[in-house]
Amino acid sequence: MKKRCSWASGNELNIRYHDKEWGVPTHDDTVLFESLCLEGQQAGLSWIIILKKRENFRKAFDNFDPKLISEYSDNKISELIKNGLIIRNKKKILSTINNAKVYNNHFSDLYSFSSYLWNYVNYKPVVNFRKKLSDIPKSTNLSKKISKDMKELGFSYCGPVTIYSFMQASGMVNDHLVTCPNFLKCQSD
Repeated sequence: MKKRCSWASGNELNIRYHDKEWGVPTHDDTVLFESLCLEGQQAGLSWIIILKKRENFRKAFDNFDPKLISEYSDNKISELIKNGLIIRNKKKILSTINNAKVYNNHFSDLYSFSSYLWNYVNYKPVVNFRKKLSDIPKSTNLSKKISKDMKELGFSYCGPVTIYSFMQASGMVNDHLVTCPNFLKCQSD
């Protein structure tokens, strides 16, 4: 009998995220940008904290529209820092704004954020065959390379561990355990 990855048990929000989103390949630029921003917000925290605040983040950050975020004024930044419904870490907030600016400077309809990212994995998910959670690394050589390349573009809060988590979340990497029903489901887009 198949059972979902053990990290997703015990909390309905985690279960729903695991079953419907985590590891499902996405090529939508806005979804990818949101995921990158939320992974950066999560640094040093538990993912469930971010999941619980995700709708608040969406409201506070204009549904993660990079064009709008890149134009935030000092007043908007102060408002975000005071917003108790999101993570009020000034560095993380400024990073999201910075990343929106970098995104706008480098990606367009002609060269999408999705194309940039998925090119690293030849446009198909890397399928791993993990038997237990302890088999899953915190980062890989590929996440280190992507992190380095993104930092060179000017992105912040995108270290190798954050990028590997982002790759898992966006389906670039399939790290569902082989015993999980989503393991097969997430092998293709």
